[in-house]
Amino acid sequence: MSIEWKLENNNLILIHVSGKLGIEEHRRVLSEIESIIQKAGKVKLLILLNDFEGWKNPEDWEKVDELEGGSAMDRMDPHITKFAIVGEEQWRDRVSFFTLKGLRPVPIEYFTEDQEEAARQWLDSDS
Repeated sequence: MSIEWKLENNNLILIHVSGKLGIEEHRRVLSEIESIIQKAGKVKLLILLNDFEGWKNPEDWEKVDELEGGSAMDRMDPHITKFAIVGEEQWRDRVSFFTLKGLRPVPIEYFTEDQEEAARQWLDSDS
């Protein structure tokens, strides 16, 4: 599993995810992103799923909020203006469920792997 991120243009956090996502990698990246958000203020997220294979050890994810001392999403959501995910169509529903699309105050959209430019345009738009 590989997960890497970088800050672009002082307000876009670009995250590359490949392989199977493990809870330890997830927690590490959330912690790093939280510290960036504290410095940058409002940010947009763009996640690129490349050769994504799903989640490691599903039973570990059941208590993710409890293990993190509360929900990292709840702490970060007020600072995220938009959230786009780009990946294969087969992951759309599971990723939407994982990100709690529709239940969070952050606009979240999923784009297929050939739509990275459309995702970036959506992130930059006012809608």
